[in-house]
Amino acid sequence: MAKRHNERPLNLKDIAKKAGVSKSTVSRVVNGGANVSKRTLEKVNAVIKAEGFVPNPGGRILHLQQTHIIGIVMLHSLQDTFEDPFYFPLFLQGVHQVTHKRGYATLLWIDGGEDDEEQFYNRILKNRLMDGLLIASSRMNTSVIERLLAANTQFVMVERPPTGLENVNYVISDTAHAAYGAVKHLIEQGYQRIATITGRLDHVDGIDRLAGYQQALREFGLPVDEDLIVAGDFTYASGYGAMQTLLHQNVDAVFAATDRSALGAYQAIQEAQLRVPEDIALIGFDDLAQYVQPPILNLTSVRHHITEKSAQATSLLLDLIEDKCEAPQQIVIPTELIIRKSSHPH
Repeated sequence: MAKRHNERPLNLKDIAKKAGVSKSTVSRVVNGGANVSKRTLEKVNAVIKAEGFVPNPGGRILHLQQTHIIGIVMLHSLQDTFEDPFYFPLFLQGVHQVTHKRGYATLLWIDGGEDDEEQFYNRILKNRLMDGLLIASSRMNTSVIERLLAANTQFVMVERPPTGLENVNYVISDTAHAAYGAVKHLIEQGYQRIATITGRLDHVDGIDRLAGYQQALREFGLPVDEDLIVAGDFTYASGYGAMQTLLHQNVDAVFAATDRSALGAYQAIQEAQLRVPEDIALIGFDDLAQYVQPPILNLTSVRHHITEKSAQATSLLLDLIEDKCEAPQQIVIPTELIIRKSSHPH
């Protein structure tokens, strides 16, 4: 029967009266049915269904001490987060696959740059709506991670934590090794003046990709020339600007920390009336070309399975929240170098 507009919503007491049971029994039914007989469970659920009763979510939260909401933390500006049409949508796709299946919702926290990192995390820690946090990106700030640990906040990082925090749960791609492999490939193809356009060097991923670049040069006896290392911030614009600088350094190859940076570099190379790879070879990171046909510029790039990484990290976070694992879980997902025309032999 349709409810009149002036009729108050049903509560647990109303359902208990209609089902002929106690209010506490109805409460146990709506919170999972623990210690309720099958017959009583079926009777109460039948009344709930017939009356179209929707339990008060606030009461359920108080009973279970859970909200079934997780927070996703991104320490990027709003523009950086959504300027990339591939990376973050793929990342969120992996999160959604798991949260939808397991009955969780998400809150998205984006650092718009108005607060410093301490203030940003302080706002998050004061929020009581979340059962745990997925740290999608963070700066090299050990104090913030230590505060999350001290507050007994359940969280999983989707990049390597700062050194000295071995008890942190994370799911990562081995970006340092992947960068090493990309530069090793260029050396084996005969390139000698190999430059890099870095990612943000206050982020672990940017630091690790630079370290992999430097390690490959040293192991193969090539000098680490600071003039061939230009700082970027993972964006198209930074790749374009960095490449304009590198054009004056007589480089014959460039490893860019992201595909977006590589695409910016490619534009600068074209404007200088040079060719890829005949004049300058180019390698990126993320392998966004796999989502575009034909592949972008035939760009050689590191593929690191973005959706799989975020899905595994989300599953791990929900397992922690639900007490399904105890010891710190540290998962490394393999990468692969997808070789295309942009790094053909010198």
